[in-house]
Amino acid sequence: MAATVRPRTGEQAKRHALAQVREAILRGEMAPAQRLVENELAAQFGVTRASIRAALIDLEAQGLVERIRNRGSRVRVVTVEEAVEITECRRALEGLCAAKAAVAASDEQLERLGGLGLAMSEAVDAGELVVYSDLDHELHARIRELSGRRTARELLDRLNAQLVRHRFPPALRPGRPQQSLKEHLALIEAIAARDPQGAEAAARAHLTSVIEALRD
Repeated sequence: MAATVRPRTGEQAKRHALAQVREAILRGEMAPAQRLVENELAAQFGVTRASIRAALIDLEAQGLVERIRNRGSRVRVVTVEEAVEITECRRALEGLCAAKAAVAASDEQLERLGGLGLAMSEAVDAGELVVYSDLDHELHARIRELSGRRTARELLDRLNAQLVRHRFPPALRPGRPQQSLKEHLALIEAIAARDPQGAEAAARAHLTSVIEALRD
């Protein structure tokens, strides 16, 4: 069977370039303020410069890339104030998702949520901050999924993508994991108790705490 040949030009090539550059930014492989050189990206992803240029235009519209006059494109840097504004929006949406999850989740799903809380506690006790940060993201993603609110999930995905480029993730700051763990466990407990109001309040309290950490 003949191997599939990836197109170097056209809409398919642009979509490929867009997906690859976006994922690299979200995974942190391209750091805030890093220059995005079209020739290098074209060679890396096997497409033309025109495809890369079109992809960067789309990424600029998504708020992931910015163009600097006479210097080309770079990964956009999110300021503290922008990070606060994004987190304020997250607070409302995460609260909604937590409330819906408390009503919609099955017993089996609640049990898995509790297991995630246990894993987070173990990571903090062991000082495994990167593991804890990954579990933090997984917890929020799982609650969004349990909520059954597709529009809220899509909006939060976009907001979280922008926060990836903030230079100082609060979850990795000294003392922060211990504080956020208490907040996450309270959130899990309220959802497990099928208390939508308590779950929303716990989610909002956690995001308020994140905002305070961003401003420190």
